[in-house]
Amino acid sequence: MMENLIRGRNPPQYQRSPCKEVRAALRKRPEEELQCLEMTTKRKLIGRLVPCRCFRGEEEIISVLDYSHCSLQQVPKEVFNFERTLEELYLDANQIEELPKQLFNCQALRKLSIPDNDLSNLPTTIASLVNLKELDISKNGVQEFPENIKCCKCLTIIEASVNPISKLPDGFTQLLNLTQLYLNDAFLEFLPANFGRLVKLRILELRENHLKTLPNI
Repeated sequence: MMENLIRGRNPPQYQRSPCKEVRAALRKRPEEELQCLEMTTKRKLIGRLVPCRCFRGEEEIISVLDYSHCSLQQVPKEVFNFERTLEELYLDANQIEELPKQLFNCQALRKLSIPDNDLSNLPTTIASLVNLKELDISKNGVQEFPENIKCCKCLTIIEASVNPISKLPDGFTQLLNLTQLYLNDAFLEFLPANFGRLVKLRILELRENHLKTLPNI
């Protein structure tokens, strides 16, 4: 099976010492040929694939997992096997009620997509995701953002529409890299007084809320 990873090679010629021969063949190829798993699209259904192993240290290299529309009630434990390399996780349209603490050990995570689930809150441990750039928690039952969301300073896009969120914490205005914020169909009554600090914000959607006034922006 290992021999089949080398394109254009005839498997029988590796029967004597497959490990040694494969390494030798790999050294002759360009750097891009060393990738263990090629992605044709970011949303490829990798979550259901058996990853191959990288010959360098036998480490599995997975950066994207997609478990959307899988009728899940909890985050699959297999996700935690890739906490060092995982960059994008899609859990769209399941029945997940809470996010486990171990998920927030995935500190390389750049995109977390969990819309259309049964979440009631965002745990404070989300502050551990210091490299997170995109967060989608739309269509859940989240009532508020934790104050320490401010630690996710790399966030550029937040989609939190269709949640019973009545207010944003003051720490929210420390997300200075935020460029897109979607909070449609929520219960927002006001925005933080210093909301104008979000100077990079280019898209702000606040349809179907209870806002009566807006701060100076």
